[in-house]
Amino acid sequence: MADAWIEAIGLLGGLIGILAWIPQIRRVWVDGKEEGISIPTFVAVSVSLSLWLVYGIIVNSIAMIVSNILTLAFIVGITVGVYRIRSKQALP
Repeated sequence: MADAWIEAIGLLGGLIGILAWIPQIRRVWVDGKEEGISIPTFVAVSVSLSLWLVYGIIVNSIAMIVSNILTLAFIVGITVGVYRIRSKQALP
C-alpha cells in the first residue's frame, strides 16, 4: 500500500471529484430536471470507474477504492433519477 500521505492526496482528489457531482444530483432529484443528461455517457463513465475500482483493489489503494465506489453510487443515483423522470414523462 502507498504511504499515508499519498493515499491522503488520493482521498482529497476523490472527495473533490465526488463533490463535483452534487449539482447534478440536485438538478435531477430536487429540481426534477433531466435535460442534457446522456445515459450512454453515464454508462461509459461507469465502466471506466469500475475498471479504476478493480485497479484500485489490485494495487490495494484505499483512495481509489473509496473514491470510485462513492462516485459510482452518485452516478447510479443520477441515472435512476433520470429514468424515473423520463418514465413519468412517457406516461399519457
